[in-house]
Amino acid sequence: MLSIGNLADRTGLSVSAIRYYESEGLIQVGRNAGGQRRFYRADIRRLSFIMIAQKFGFSIAEIASLLSDLPGGRTPTPADWKKISTNMQTRLDAQIASLQKMRDNLDGCIGCGCLSLPRCALWNAADAAAKTGKGPRYLLGDAPSGHSD
Repeated sequence: MLSIGNLADRTGLSVSAIRYYESEGLIQVGRNAGGQRRFYRADIRRLSFIMIAQKFGFSIAEIASLLSDLPGGRTPTPADWKKISTNMQTRLDAQIASLQKMRDNLDGCIGCGCLSLPRCALWNAADAAAKTGKGPRYLLGDAPSGHSD
């Protein structure tokens, strides 16, 4: 078992961040006879996973869902991580596709409905983007039918 200070040293997280993840139910805490927090060594891996998932844009709720099948208090097996990674891949593939679309279309119409560029009148004829909602509809993946990138 590790103290919160040791866990902070091993993960690079602040003590307050570890307490936050504890309060969100992402890690479980035990207490020693003196009432001090004690964490499992497996929490080093859980916290490292949380930091990585956040970098990829996963919310705390999404991370909690991904980790919900992992048993607390034991080191996850390769099969445990395989299940989590399979669940993450679908989301990451969609993010990659969205980022590639954005990269490839940054110099064109973003579908915001502004019609201020001469090219927008061609891409967004009759302000078709406005029919799908507010904001940059094309790069968010909500292009009206008939729009081609």
